[in-house]
Amino acid sequence: MKISPLSSRVVTQSLLVLICAVLAVLSACSPKQEPANSVGASGTTAGAATNSAASSTASPAKPYEVLAAQGKGFTAGAMMSANTVYVMFDPQCPHCGHLWQASLPLLKSVKFVWMPVAFINAKSAPQGAALLSATNPTEMMTAHEASILAGTGGTAASSSVSSEIEEAVKGNTKLFNSLGVDSVPYIVAKNAKTGEVVTNTGAMDTTALARFLGIEAP
Repeated sequence: MKISPLSSRVVTQSLLVLICAVLAVLSACSPKQEPANSVGASGTTAGAATNSAASSTASPAKPYEVLAAQGKGFTAGAMMSANTVYVMFDPQCPHCGHLWQASLPLLKSVKFVWMPVAFINAKSAPQGAALLSATNPTEMMTAHEASILAGTGGTAASSSVSSEIEEAVKGNTKLFNSLGVDSVPYIVAKNAKTGEVVTNTGAMDTTALARFLGIEAP
């Protein structure tokens, strides 16, 4: 039985769609599915596709404006940068850890605001509150994400976190849900070259992140 060229193209396109769908799941953490926490010999979380963005699309300015006005987060990177990049993350999400590590080489030229949400497990909210209230959140986040990717659970939650900080994490989670987002990390930014508001759900490597933001990779 011969397969026509048209049928072959249809099968190929279907496989590509399936592959993209699988990569989207593997590079992000969804409230409907907890991430795999097994760690391979390389020290990275099994199944994490850090060199592939789950989705990257131009979108209306609303998510950017909403996060700027209502989101609560800590700032990392170039404080004086006029262009802020917002990232919603769950402290227990290993893919968020990969994105954090990918963002570190860009901190000299980009201002990131990381906004913790909580849906993965009981550690998410207290760890998010601890990161928000840290004296040096960049240092603490780096240590936390290294622990997450090593499979050791992340930073210890602080017992002295104020109710205001705890409410900030709850508020971020409600905001996350109101935006209709289904997984983290969720990035909202303005592309430096086009000025367009762009969003992405899922982890990516440094080169892909720089391209997404419209800046030169280091």
